[in-house]
Amino acid sequence: MLSGIAYDCDVLVIGGGIVGLSTAYAITRAAPGTRVTVLEKEAGPARHQTGRNSGVIHSGIYYRPGSLKARYAVRGAAEMVKFCAEYGIAHAVTGKLIVATERGELPRLHGLVQRGRENGIPVRELGAAQIAEYEPEVEGLAAIHVGTTGVCDFVGVARQLAEASGAEIRYGAGVRRIDRRPELGVAVRTDAGDVVRARVLVNCAGLHCDEVARLTGDDPGMRIVPFRGEYYTLARPELVRGLVYPVPDPAFPFLGVHLTRGIDGSVHIGPNAVPALAREGYDWGVVRPRELGATLAWPGSWHIARRHWRYGAGELRRSVSRRAFTTAVRRLLPAVTVDDLVPSAAGVRAQAVLRDGTLVDDFLIKEGARAVHVLNAPSPAATASLPIGREVARRALEALRAV
Repeated sequence: MLSGIAYDCDVLVIGGGIVGLSTAYAITRAAPGTRVTVLEKEAGPARHQTGRNSGVIHSGIYYRPGSLKARYAVRGAAEMVKFCAEYGIAHAVTGKLIVATERGELPRLHGLVQRGRENGIPVRELGAAQIAEYEPEVEGLAAIHVGTTGVCDFVGVARQLAEASGAEIRYGAGVRRIDRRPELGVAVRTDAGDVVRARVLVNCAGLHCDEVARLTGDDPGMRIVPFRGEYYTLARPELVRGLVYPVPDPAFPFLGVHLTRGIDGSVHIGPNAVPALAREGYDWGVVRPRELGATLAWPGSWHIARRHWRYGAGELRRSVSRRAFTTAVRRLLPAVTVDDLVPSAAGVRAQAVLRDGTLVDDFLIKEGARAVHVLNAPSPAATASLPIGREVARRALEALRAV
C-alpha cells in the first residue's frame, strides 16, 4: 500500500473520541500547518466512552500523587472549565461529597483528605451532621467536600475540539488493515476500501486500542477487558442537589455507585462494573464471540476472576436485580425506593489488563516506529483530555520530526 508514496496527511489519528480529537487539536495548535486526519468508525464523534459516562469533571483527588492521572486530572479539570466557558459549552462547578457510611471506611476517607492535599486540591472535612448542609437526604458517618469537581457536556467538548482543530475528520471510517514500514510511513485501509497514507500514526481507538496496536505490528503488552457500567435515572431528582460518591475501594479502579446531577438537571445513579460480552456490549444481549473469546483467552482475565470473584459476584447481582442495586444506593440515599430507579443508557470502560491480571491504574501511552499508542485512558480521561492530548501530540510531533 506504500509504493509510490503521496502522503494524505502528516499525522493520522485513529479514534474520534475526546482523546483523539484533543490530540488533533493539540497538534494543530503546537505545529500550525501540520496536516492531521482523524478516522472514526462511527457516524459522529464521542459515541462510546466519551458520550456514555456520568459527565463529571473529576478533581483528581483519588489518584496517586505524581501519577499521570493525578497531574493531568488536576490540570485538566481547570482547563476543561475554561474551555467550556470560552466556547459556551454547558458546564457547572458543583463540588461533590465523598461519604463514609461504615466505620471501616473512615481510614480510607482520611487517606483521601491527605491525598487531596498532596495533589493540591481543596478539601473540607465534614462530620455526620454537616453532610446535610450540602445534601439533606444523604446520610453517613463522615464526609469530605471537594470543591473543584463539576459536570459538563463532554460530547459538546468533543464536537468543539473537532471543529477548532482544523483536522480532516472522516466519519464512518473503520480501520481494516494497517501497513507500517518504518522507512516509509503508515498506510491504513478502511472498511470502505479507502487507503490513507501518513507519516505518523496515533492510536486513540479506546475500546479497540490494543487491536489497532497489533495491526501496526506493535505488541501492546496488555489487553482491553471491557467492563460495562449500568446507570439508572432518579425519578425524584429533588432528592439530590449535586454529586455524591461512596469511599472507593483502593483495590479497584472503579469509584462505585454514585449520584450525579447532570447539566440538564437529571440525576444519574451508577455505574456498577460487570464484564461485558463484547467491546461495545452495552447490554447482556450484545455478544460477539470473537471478542469474548479473546477476553477469555487472555490470562489476565482469569487472574482477575480468581482474585476478585466476591466483588464481581456482588456487581453481577446488582446488574440483574434492581432491588439489589437499590439496596446499594440506599447506603448513601436512604429515601430512594426501587420505583425511583429508571433504567438509563449504559457505558463500557476500556480497562487495560496485564498478563498477570493487574488492572492498569494509570494512563498508559507507548510508542513504536512512527506510532504513538494510547493504551489505557478510561475515567478520568475526559476530564484530563486536554493535557493528555498535548502529551500525545508532543510525542507524535517528535516522531514526525525524526522522519
